[in-house]
Amino acid sequence: MTTTLKSKLHDDLNSAIKARDELRSSTLRLTLAAITKEEVAGKEKRELSDDEVLKVIAKEAKKRREAAEAFAQGGRPESAEREKAEGVILDDYLPRQLSDEELAGIVAAAVEEAKAAGAEGPRAMGAVMKIVNPKVAGLAEGGRVAAAVKQRLQG
Repeated sequence: MTTTLKSKLHDDLNSAIKARDELRSSTLRLTLAAITKEEVAGKEKRELSDDEVLKVIAKEAKKRREAAEAFAQGGRPESAEREKAEGVILDDYLPRQLSDEELAGIVAAAVEEAKAAGAEGPRAMGAVMKIVNPKVAGLAEGGRVAAAVKQRLQG
């Protein structure tokens, strides 16, 4: 029997509560609440697929990174550290992110493909992004992908 990602989160939450791991249990509670909120959004309640759950977890992890940055800039290092720690916990549930070299390789191939289709220069950004996005979905953050594409088109 296969276990869903959501049930794995529930099991890990129960383990964290039993181990009295406050950071892990609160992080997983917030994530499960975000998943439930997504399930009841819209006209009728539905069960999220593992891919949809992964998207929610990725969104939550991104929130943690942005909050950590904001706290660090605001002079609240203890809050920034907590947000970073929560982000690390969530990263355990996400697929491994592409390295800069792997991302550059995918972007280079997409730029060549776009050039073959007649799109060149900085205006080709949209065409290249359409090629790259399906290949890196969930494996690299959108801002990182866009920066790599922009750099490749300019250089």
